[in-house]
Amino acid sequence: MALERLLHESILLLYAVSVVFYFIDFLFHNRKANRIAFWFLAMVWVLQTIFLLKEMVQTASLPIQTFNDGLYTYAWIVVTFSLVVHRFFKLEFFMFFMSVFGFLVMLIHTLRSVQINDSSQIPSMLNELLYAHIVLALISYGLFTISFVLACLYLTQYKFLKAKKGYKWLRRFRDLEGLERRAFHLIVLAEPMLLLSIILGVVWAYVTDTTFYWGDSKTVGSILVFIIYAMYLYSRTRGNYRGKPILLFNVIAFCLLLINFFLFNTLSNFHV
Repeated sequence: MALERLLHESILLLYAVSVVFYFIDFLFHNRKANRIAFWFLAMVWVLQTIFLLKEMVQTASLPIQTFNDGLYTYAWIVVTFSLVVHRFFKLEFFMFFMSVFGFLVMLIHTLRSVQINDSSQIPSMLNELLYAHIVLALISYGLFTISFVLACLYLTQYKFLKAKKGYKWLRRFRDLEGLERRAFHLIVLAEPMLLLSIILGVVWAYVTDTTFYWGDSKTVGSILVFIIYAMYLYSRTRGNYRGKPILLFNVIAFCLLLINFFLFNTLSNFHV
């Protein structure tokens, strides 16, 4: 059981990395990110196939007799179809959301497997799930914070240039275009991590006896933060907004993040 759990957790980790790179590919049509995401997803498929073949040898049948077995076989089919689509079609939008969906299915299967095979491991598994949820959220928030600082540096330098003063300060800053680009890249990394954190948090809340509902202030706040940064990314990549307007958007989004982190957290029923 310990080996099986390690296998499942490895699959989830590889899946998560694949989601991040597919998100980058979705935004930039980046061939390098596309290839990296593909190989991580291919490793997921290899590990899932090994486990599937092991079950078939042991039971002498396709593992679909129980709901949990069927869930795993379904997760394997999702990955297989995703790899086929990746190979023959160029659908970045499809690949990103299929990876997110596959990650969710595999996460549910992993938790159900622990419940069925060794219920004594449930507390430790749930603790790991909660730990991953918190770590991903904090990393994403840290990246959003650095992006916010870069946005403030951009706006400060922009103000100095307009006023034609403070040139000694300007020497310490990077060029405006470089600041704006780096602030954007940090949000590109943070956004999929926040999405994975939300998924892990929701699944954890449903599996445990913790009081949870979709109208909880922290849940709504986290989803709003994700949406507003998604709007930022859309404006930056599809709307072709650049410079001061998009950096002001960055600042507003970070203010909402702070409200969610400090205010909504105190009003939440299941966050402490």
